[in-house]
Amino acid sequence: MNDTTLEIHGCHQFDEAGSISTPIHLSATYRHPGFHQSTGYDYGRVANPTRTELEQLIAKLERGERSWALSSGMAAINMVFHTFRPGDHILLSEDLYGGTVRLANDIYTRYGVTADYVDTSDLSAVNDAIHPKTRGLFIETPSNPMMRISDICALADIAHKNNALLIVDNTFLSPHFQKPLTLGADIVVHSGTKYLCGHNDCIAGFLVVRDANSAAAKDFELLIKSEGPNLGPIDSWLMLRSIKTLGIRVERQAETSLQIAEWLRKQDAVTDVYYVGLPDHPGYALQQKQASGNGSMISFKVKSAAVAQALLGELKLICFAESLGGVESLLTYPIAQTHAEMPKELLERTGLDDRLLRFSVGLEDAADLIADLDQALQAAVKQAGKDE
Repeated sequence: MNDTTLEIHGCHQFDEAGSISTPIHLSATYRHPGFHQSTGYDYGRVANPTRTELEQLIAKLERGERSWALSSGMAAINMVFHTFRPGDHILLSEDLYGGTVRLANDIYTRYGVTADYVDTSDLSAVNDAIHPKTRGLFIETPSNPMMRISDICALADIAHKNNALLIVDNTFLSPHFQKPLTLGADIVVHSGTKYLCGHNDCIAGFLVVRDANSAAAKDFELLIKSEGPNLGPIDSWLMLRSIKTLGIRVERQAETSLQIAEWLRKQDAVTDVYYVGLPDHPGYALQQKQASGNGSMISFKVKSAAVAQALLGELKLICFAESLGGVESLLTYPIAQTHAEMPKELLERTGLDDRLLRFSVGLEDAADLIADLDQALQAAVKQAGKDE
């Protein structure tokens, strides 16, 4: 079944009433037909019919065997980290979401799990950094916010040869554009809040495994049942509703993003544009090989921090806000928002500085978005000039 059709119809089993929309099951507990008999549902923390429908859909979209719907993207990443033991080592992309870095550096070091950061787009650097205690290789591709592309197939080979798991955060592209499990990854994580939801009205996260019988999958079952970070039934329904339009949303957003990226490159106040759909992007060929679309995340640098900061206050249509992937376009200032707690060393290594802005392109008309950026840039340049 084509992904666009699967996104709409999912795994839906019609109830007795023939409901087109999956019912929201709000029951916390479930009646047993008799002793040692179960409907498959016993207690809402362990399983819920609405959530089950969503989990089955996500697993199918990612071509995995099992998925878990959780309360946030960070809850999903936390579950991954939670499977590691004292003495284990994790190797992470040096350019990635600041919350993941915080979790690795500030939380899991307390439990004896160590982490190092490497440019995962450089296979030689990965080979040099991995060592016998490495049990996980965690990557983002495209990375956040510098849009680096990492070779999923090659990294899976490196990880597996070293008895480690490859974990891919697939938030930026969604399963509509990229399916890491089919390229050798063991685990995929998502902030479902982003493209999977697409409406900025639901916080959610997902874990997906290629092998439901793997040690990691068994760990996830135990941890999630025991700790209860599951997604609630109403949010599960909101996610099912949202995924019906995933394909049409991300394809349109990608088309608009290419137009905007090309426009940004022509602006005197813009010094650098990072968009994986531009043919001269360093990872362009690999991106076309391992994904079916380029997404709608653009990072760009302006000529000074003063221009960047002034621009944020001049926007009329685009919202200055954290998050991404929604129908509304959002502009983020990573160094003060999503990556505010990144170690200085990583900021310097990746080039993330106070001139960088990250743009999540929504579903507005491309001409309107460009017009807003144009007037904001012009006003910001004037304002920065006055301040100087």
